[in-house]
Amino acid sequence: MKNIVVLVSGGGTNLQALIDAEKRGELGPGKISCVISSSPSAYALTRAADNGIRTVTLPKKGVGREEYTHQMVELLKAEKADLVILAGFMVILGEEMAQAFPNAIMNVHPALIPSFCGPGYYGLHVHEAVLAAGVKVTGATIHFVNEVCDGGPIILQGTVPVENDDTPEVLQRRVMENVEWKLLPKAARLFCEGKIHVEGNIAKVY
Repeated sequence: MKNIVVLVSGGGTNLQALIDAEKRGELGPGKISCVISSSPSAYALTRAADNGIRTVTLPKKGVGREEYTHQMVELLKAEKADLVILAGFMVILGEEMAQAFPNAIMNVHPALIPSFCGPGYYGLHVHEAVLAAGVKVTGATIHFVNEVCDGGPIILQGTVPVENDDTPEVLQRRVMENVEWKLLPKAARLFCEGKIHVEGNIAKVY
């Protein structure tokens, strides 16, 4: 069994998708063993507790990036994390994190990397940029985390159309429902089954 630790900061919709997938047996040998939040008021903690998942709060407020990263790494090691999933985790961690868990940290980015990604592209900002660019297709990317913001190996991608009357909020919902909530559990299962092989910055899925 592989221990999956999910890092959260807010509502936890992606966490809920993972919880629901585990209940359906879709995480294979993966088990959500712990949820760690950067905010004590995150609703994601309630979602975890309601499903019998252990929770830990590691507040970011008043702690520098490097120190916070070190605390997180030590906590994840204590939790014996095999896979770390960033699910709406709104803290940018330092390089120690990626070095401690190489190709074992997954992130969901709400666009098709390498477009609309990097510093400043998060949450609704991504969808605002997509609409401003006038592209006709967008989606989400599941990727491994390395030292470069949104620069790790791409695991899975999925697309949705951009409609003429979309608002950032409507587009965000379409991307979440049709791509993020489906591909994140799939990527977690592939990892836990040993079906992702990384060569350089390329992730090959088998």
